[in-house]
Amino acid sequence: MANTAAELARRKAREEEGAGSRANAVPFNQQDFERLRSECLRTGSLFCDPTFPAGWDSLGYNQLGRYSSKTIGVEWKRPAELCSDPRFIVDGAKRTDICQGELGDCWLLAAIASLTLDPAILNRVVPPGQSFSSQYAGIFHFQLWQYGEWVDVVVDDRLPTRDGKLMFVHSAEGGEFWSALLEKAYAKVNSSYEVLIGGSSIEGFEDFTGGISESYDLKEAPPFLFNIMRKALKLGSLLGCSIDISSSYETEAVTHQKLVKGHAYSITAARQVHHFGSPVELLRIRNPWGQVEWTGAWSDNSREWDGLEPEEKKRLDHAADDGEFWMSYTDFLRQFSRLDICNLTPDTLSSEEFSRWNYGEFEGVWRVGSTAGGCRNYPATFCSNLQFFIRLEDVDDEPHDGKDGCTVLIGLMQKDARRERRFGRDLNTIGFAIYQYKGRSKVHLGPDVLLRRAAAARSQNFINLREVCERFKLPPGEYAIIPSTFQPHRKGSFILRVFTEKQAHTRSHVSISFQPDVGRDHVDPHFKRLFAQISGNDSEISAFELQHVLDKVISQRSDVKSDGFSLQTCRSIISLLDLDGSGKLGLLEFHHVWTKIQKYLVRNFRAPCHHSNHSVTWWNIHRVWFQLNSAVIQEIVGRYADSSFAIDFDCFVGCLIRLELLFKMFRTLDKKNQGKIQLDLQQVNWSDWFWASNPSIQTCSGLLLVP
Repeated sequence: MANTAAELARRKAREEEGAGSRANAVPFNQQDFERLRSECLRTGSLFCDPTFPAGWDSLGYNQLGRYSSKTIGVEWKRPAELCSDPRFIVDGAKRTDICQGELGDCWLLAAIASLTLDPAILNRVVPPGQSFSSQYAGIFHFQLWQYGEWVDVVVDDRLPTRDGKLMFVHSAEGGEFWSALLEKAYAKVNSSYEVLIGGSSIEGFEDFTGGISESYDLKEAPPFLFNIMRKALKLGSLLGCSIDISSSYETEAVTHQKLVKGHAYSITAARQVHHFGSPVELLRIRNPWGQVEWTGAWSDNSREWDGLEPEEKKRLDHAADDGEFWMSYTDFLRQFSRLDICNLTPDTLSSEEFSRWNYGEFEGVWRVGSTAGGCRNYPATFCSNLQFFIRLEDVDDEPHDGKDGCTVLIGLMQKDARRERRFGRDLNTIGFAIYQYKGRSKVHLGPDVLLRRAAAARSQNFINLREVCERFKLPPGEYAIIPSTFQPHRKGSFILRVFTEKQAHTRSHVSISFQPDVGRDHVDPHFKRLFAQISGNDSEISAFELQHVLDKVISQRSDVKSDGFSLQTCRSIISLLDLDGSGKLGLLEFHHVWTKIQKYLVRNFRAPCHHSNHSVTWWNIHRVWFQLNSAVIQEIVGRYADSSFAIDFDCFVGCLIRLELLFKMFRTLDKKNQGKIQLDLQQVNWSDWFWASNPSIQTCSGLLLVP
């Protein structure tokens, strides 16, 4: 339960203190840069990072492992051991500061190179004021986005070398080390250098900005892509493009019109102009080299510019020899292969000239036997997946396709994919479906919607990538997003992010409704006679009598798997519903139990059971009363389920009654209807009796009750 407590503490810090936001990054591995540096300066020592030591484990586990030929002769050295005058950054960060070494992480280096194009974002990732002279203590820090929160990553400056030279990324100038240290910080958060081999630049873009990325194959460009690009630029998004290569020999090969293959360009503007009175769509593209420009139509000195009005021509400022050039959108589709758009969160943008996306974020876990339900191809388990809800109310301004609707970007990202590589774990195949629902409020959608209606939208494919991201145009309404793995029973954790052009309302949990208590006068006379026969002379039902009655009822139901109610379960039921403290159930208390069990039986088996042994899965708990989060579900499964993740009916009843009373107790204490309560130590001790038979639910009650 230590992990659960830690997760609760993390969420509370995030809500109350803004921990993990851009303005308040969380110290990675609980290492505080200022404190560690001050301690080193006080003692006159150079920092040595115990959490990412200068050894084999930090290099890798296979190709860069201890016994690999690729790591023979490796020595970890500080910059002062490699050159006489090491510098952190010389005359600003430039593309030439990033030269690839022996590590196959060119995808990461392309993302690092993109940082040099935007000083504001660069200063966020690479905090200024670091050097090898002033307050040097062998320690540096960088800030990265990791699965929903910003982390401040501390590294020492011991770098892997061979023959006196850096093995991995390095500066062309030789004496500049910011890029090598940033690569080390990125390796640290992912567990080793080796796990950085292979990837997509989109991953780096997102980890340096916290944004959500879209990727387009320009051979299959969607309609109105130019308008999408123009709106993205207005929203401050980062746009990049490239030309595919067929082999490594084509890397940075220059075409006859001076475009560089396998090279990352950035797109800085999109305009529509009138060429001799006819509209033409233009894109302004920048080569990070600062030279080698496009020489085709609309290049700096092409004759197409003569067809513009002088004012318009001057406004576009087309003639500077700075690696930036204009190109028609039509030529762009012909010449380039891929477009990447990194859409930034609202807190990333400091300039008031940009509009901003609205942003929502959810976290979740796929747990075997509970929330890992797989895709809709698996109807027996699909409904057990977690559900996240959004409400769209206002349509877009200036829709890119001319049609009213609400633009939504949805990104489903698997957590810790690279860290898991050393354990031989592959990425899950993931995707999501979106269902629209009407006439319901605060509900968890069941089979009547998820299995009998078509999805309003879905990810194009289930694919084994770190993130699946799609853009949709949806009509206003309420929607449930169902993220899942393709196959059921695949464990993993994820973050689901939602970007909308207009404000959207989001939620991930629903509230519970309770039936009013029944008075003695409303109890059916036949039930009173039945109670009198069971209870005997004392007019109360003991745990033994309750066990006998319930066993008799269940034995007559062939559709219910149960070995009978245990005496412990019956005692637990009585302790939960014994309002007068007699240790037994009176008429109204027994009526309460009896009514609930009848409802559980009816609603639990109203739909066809997907298990041949007619046992109960945790999903039936959802269908009867409750919407639980994944942490509580996992505790229930661990406490009650058998090897096939089914729950015997007597445990099912005891669990449901306990959960219902938990919610009722919470609502009683939540007098201001704020969705949260605070208990002092005395109150916690007072309530211990309630949880004595199930301590796991006690520990998780905060997760259950506070959305």
